Amino acid sequence: MTTDDLTVVTGAGGFIGGHLVADLRGDGRAVRAVDLKPVDEWYQRFDDVENVVADLRQERACLEAAEGASTVYNLAADMGGMGFIESNRALCMLSVLINTHLLQASYHHGVKRYFFSSSACVYAAEHQRSPEVIALSEADAYPAHPEDGYGWEKLFSERMCRHFREDFGLETRVARYHNVYGPHGTWAGGREKAPAAICRKVIEAVMSGSLEIEIWGDGKQTRSFMYIDDCVEGTRAILHSDILEPINLGSAELVTIDELVDLVEDIAGVTLKRRYKLDAPQGVRGRNSDNTRILDRLGWQPGIGLREGLEQTYRWIHDEVRRAAPVPAA
Repeated sequence: MTTDDLTVVTGAGGFIGGHLVADLRGDGRAVRAVDLKPVDEWYQRFDDVENVVADLRQERACLEAAEGASTVYNLAADMGGMGFIESNRALCMLSVLINTHLLQASYHHGVKRYFFSSSACVYAAEHQRSPEVIALSEADAYPAHPEDGYGWEKLFSERMCRHFREDFGLETRVARYHNVYGPHGTWAGGREKAPAAICRKVIEAVMSGSLEIEIWGDGKQTRSFMYIDDCVEGTRAILHSDILEPINLGSAELVTIDELVDLVEDIAGVTLKRRYKLDAPQGVRGRNSDNTRILDRLGWQPGIGLREGLEQTYRWIHDEVRRAAPVPAA
């Protein structure tokens, strides 16, 4: 039995999930926020929602999480930046348990709409071997050759969503996220992604006086980066749309990693000496989002410029780094 106003967000203690819960609260709908981490470790938490700590790799936890819900946003996964996913492929693959059990639970409880957060890591490597990459369209996921571990889990889970819709009538929607960034997310510890890592490294170089930065790779690899506000808006629009197949959700503003560093240096008002760590994990050479389909279907695409989003992100990480810095002895 479902209610019309209960929305479940899994991964709610994480970066994207926290922002999604914050946005949903503005609608006056009941929200159940679920995450594996203790509540005091969530990036954002709100007293006016139901906050649940649960291991969604377990079937019983998923049944309890989805009970009474009309809508489920599944953002839960064991993941991080390239350094994490290249070193933890089995952990990334185990996230398949979350989506599988949560789909079963959603069908069991009569959930009306189910959203799965996929990734651009599903795309075949052969399309991403040059920094001058042709933007990836949705069809480029097949023939399948995704990022090992994490990408395979996402691609398989996409198919699970499709077959639950076709076989059981559960209305599933899937977005392929492209490099989401912004405040209230991981900025240290090995799971952070490039924008947060670069912001932190620039801040630390200034605070320490070293005025040097280590860059993974040669700086020529290319990416597009989507600001979190665009991600949340697109996620909600896709969930409520009639778009049945997986769709790109990402910025089409392509930059090199060196250009990303240029932007953060400019925001910080500093120029640093760059050291390139060529043996560090760096992923594919180039990746960008082809937004033809989302423009056609929604009349919209992510539009917050990288500079604008980085300014917000830099300020937040700057405050976090200063807060975490040890207090000098008296």
